[in-house]
Amino acid sequence: MREFLLVYCKGFSMGAADVVPGVSGATIALIVGIYDRMIHAITAIDPREFGPAVRVHTPEGREALLELVERTDALFLLALGLGVSTAIVALSRLMNYAVNSLPVPTYGFFFGLIAASAVVLYDNIETWTPKRFGVAAVAILLALAITGVTGTNASHGLPMVFLAGAVAICAMVLPGVSGAFFLLILGQYEYMTGVLSTFVDGVLGLVNGESLTPIIDAGGIVAVFGVGAVIGLFSMAHLVRHALDRYRAATLVFLVSLMVGALRLPLEEVRGNLNETTAGSPTAAVLAAVIGGFAVLIVDRNTDDLEY
Repeated sequence: MREFLLVYCKGFSMGAADVVPGVSGATIALIVGIYDRMIHAITAIDPREFGPAVRVHTPEGREALLELVERTDALFLLALGLGVSTAIVALSRLMNYAVNSLPVPTYGFFFGLIAASAVVLYDNIETWTPKRFGVAAVAILLALAITGVTGTNASHGLPMVFLAGAVAICAMVLPGVSGAFFLLILGQYEYMTGVLSTFVDGVLGLVNGESLTPIIDAGGIVAVFGVGAVIGLFSMAHLVRHALDRYRAATLVFLVSLMVGALRLPLEEVRGNLNETTAGSPTAAVLAAVIGGFAVLIVDRNTDDLEY
């Protein structure tokens, strides 16, 4: 139980990081010392083995289930997943309030986080070749184009929510790249934090005898996002890991350059929400960006001995 709670707390810290664009849950996993174990556990899972394992009414099925639980480190993944999920659900309300009530300093803070993260990750590229410069240019232009479309006109249909979940989960295996950043670039960040906030409010409202309607409506969207995340974990995450193993530098250049191009979105959000108030002034945006940038640089300085 002690180990379960410890892993749960580490998962909570990962989930808290992934709620903020520019901060990677995988980086937190490195810092707290569970990254390798997490990757080995995830890649050990083979859905084709679930069939024999669910036949618990037979001795062979029970033996297969116990073997599967042990080989995939299932209890570790369960504790980690519960921690991550709890943090995302609990903190989404706070982030939804921030982006709606204080958009200028919030998106300024996001800008600083993402920009500083890009600088730190670019520094990990030891050699720049013409091919890598080309990859960076393509990724930046792609991100500029995507954020131009999704920034204000993003679809929030179930297919897009499913895709957002599948893409965002990749941050669990990519140190330095944030799941919330992927939601931001797809135009789903504000929407999904709002949905999660509504879902939590609906659950709390049951105590006062309120309707189940908010839970059903928001819960369906959360479920689609979750299904996308699970499928993404067994497909896109493995694909990215394969790309990192074979083309590490080029893949890292591409991913970090996406972050650079996506800076367009928080910048446009800041510009579109400037007003006469102190919290809506350019000074507030710049100050928040500086704080966000320094936060990333301080974390990097104290974790530069970690192997990414």
